[in-house]
Amino acid sequence: MLKEMPVSRTFEIAGTGVTAVVSRIGAELRSLKDRDGRELLWQAGPEWPRHAPILFPVVGRLSGDVLNHEGRSYPLQQHGFARDMTFEVIEEAERSVGLRLTDNEETRRQYPFPFLLDVHVEAIGSTVSVRTSITNPGETPIACGIGAHPGFAWPLADGVPKEQHRIIFEHRETGKARGVQGGLLTGAYPLPFDGAILPLTEALFETDALVMPDVASRSITYEALTREGDLKGALTVSWDGYKDLGIWSKPGGASFVCIEPWYSMASPEGWNGDIFDKPGILKLDPGASESFVWSVTT
Repeated sequence: MLKEMPVSRTFEIAGTGVTAVVSRIGAELRSLKDRDGRELLWQAGPEWPRHAPILFPVVGRLSGDVLNHEGRSYPLQQHGFARDMTFEVIEEAERSVGLRLTDNEETRRQYPFPFLLDVHVEAIGSTVSVRTSITNPGETPIACGIGAHPGFAWPLADGVPKEQHRIIFEHRETGKARGVQGGLLTGAYPLPFDGAILPLTEALFETDALVMPDVASRSITYEALTREGDLKGALTVSWDGYKDLGIWSKPGGASFVCIEPWYSMASPEGWNGDIFDKPGILKLDPGASESFVWSVTT
């Protein structure tokens, strides 16, 4: 039987090698533990008060925190509103939970489109997967972005310094990175690593996130190594449907690193057009639906 904790409005699901806690607030993962009970997710804190929020209906910031459409402007905060809203429970099972957010009076003040946002979280074996589906139930097209924002413990293993961690990409990345200034995208620049293995350092995030449009990889491995090169901890993050990737930590020594599959990114500096003209935006025709999956394997 699915374990529901009514005070915090969370659900606990488990596979044979992983346990997860999911909240109705934002359909957010709040905890992710391996078979040894080791917590892999950042447990919130003053540096960043979240765990693994879902970003919808925008990823990143819009210029002036305003969505423009057909001559009207709508106030919309960075990363959208889904992460702070209470989802309806539509499915309960021992190893999974399904949650839904629909447009309402509050959302339409910020985002003038109808939508169904379904989130299905499932634990199988040592993997937790999060499937997010967007449906347009209306009679005209909609435009949106969707993103995952999980923060993983950094250090990942006890006794391993932060600088002894790295991210290994499934494929060598040959594209460009984008900078971020004030939450908006700046110009393209060469990737700050060899395209295959990214050493993690606090200096990497001094100017905000590392943003990678149109990544070739569909998975990465996050590793903690001893100074002698022995593996002390690892997890694999995989995704499907998402096309962009962000990697971020709060400057100043926060104990997490976010590995973020996205579809869409922040507005480029100086861009302030209609949401349908935003570079990289997702568009859905009436009745259409798109699904996006990310998973973590311990």
